[in-house]
Amino acid sequence: MTVTRGGLIAALDVGSTKVCCFLAAVQEDGSARIVGVGHQIARGMRAGAVTDMEPLENSIRAAVASAEEMAGESVRSVIVNVSGGQPASSLVDFEVTTGGHPVDEADLRRMLDHGRAHCEAPDRELMHAIPVEYTIDGNEGVQDPRGMYGERLGISLHVVSAHAGPVRNLASVVNRCHLDIEARVVSPYASGLACLVEDEREMGVTCIDMGGGTTSIAVFLRGRLIHVDVIPIGGQHVTADIARGLTTPHSWAERLKTLYGSALPSPADEREMLKVPLVGEDEDGAANQIARSVLNQIIRPRIEETFEMVRNHLEERGLDRQAGRRVVLTGGGAQLQGMRDFASRVLDKQVRVGRPIALPGLPEATNGPAFSTSAGLIRYALIHQTPSARGRKAGDDEAKGGLGRIGSWLKRNF
Repeated sequence: MTVTRGGLIAALDVGSTKVCCFLAAVQEDGSARIVGVGHQIARGMRAGAVTDMEPLENSIRAAVASAEEMAGESVRSVIVNVSGGQPASSLVDFEVTTGGHPVDEADLRRMLDHGRAHCEAPDRELMHAIPVEYTIDGNEGVQDPRGMYGERLGISLHVVSAHAGPVRNLASVVNRCHLDIEARVVSPYASGLACLVEDEREMGVTCIDMGGGTTSIAVFLRGRLIHVDVIPIGGQHVTADIARGLTTPHSWAERLKTLYGSALPSPADEREMLKVPLVGEDEDGAANQIARSVLNQIIRPRIEETFEMVRNHLEERGLDRQAGRRVVLTGGGAQLQGMRDFASRVLDKQVRVGRPIALPGLPEATNGPAFSTSAGLIRYALIHQTPSARGRKAGDDEAKGGLGRIGSWLKRNF
């Protein structure tokens, strides 16, 4: 993939609760600086899937327009996340013959094309085909086989796919906003790229993105993504539990969760009283008075269920030990008070809360865990773009001569 014209990367995070657009300008050193941010409440999305195209289109248009206005730039193509369609992982192993010549780029492309063709299914869309490791004549552990000699080149390929319907529905809405999709990235992969440091990805780590409609899992080992999955439980389910349990409007349930909710009990919970308006009543009308402990007793079972599902999922796939003892929580749900300690108890691992790392220009208000996916999409673009797309160097136009400078000016302005 390449960045958009003028060295601009546009990342579009379409979630169950919010739509966020980050615009980043590629610097001369190949890094990116955020120049535009826009976000809106997501309407027409549920559990990562499109439920109503028109309101979602309006949300995307508003978020992109806000980012464009802040950056003073216009956007034609975006990198978009995918959290619906039940993204799932599979590992594919196969070999090709090399004829004894040193392995080159053509051999690697042939293997990846073969792997993609092998994994195609009519009801699923291929999201990623990621090499985990290579073998040369049966010798394992080869990370980069280019230039090496052998008769047989093998690959262990991590394939990530999702159900075609939800993926195509999302693409249709984005296209209705007059935007082309330049790349698609599963949400947990993007969040991991944004929040994890290199040592964590190398030694083994599980990134848990606690979104509004889903909780997604990404496992990294030896610097590579080896597993992803999505659990259909998120922060919206906690809010719904509160609304039903306290018979209060959904907006008040969200407010109570955000301001007073906690995953862990506190001695002061019994003494602190909260005012809870009732459904159908005016704010100044009838209201209940409850102890904060009642609120947290509603929250805790759903949070415990979520982490138990994550733990069981990792154990069933043999990833509990392979992923090491490190867990990074991110996403809006990770900001709930006491979440880090509660996750550590249930998962029996070292836990920290992750936020976007090393992204210059990112406003403080959008530098929290809730914006990890958006930041990860920018990082994905920087990692996977072609070398010629790593921002224009100051001398590029001069090296092309006068005609080159005129051509570049025309491209930038027209």
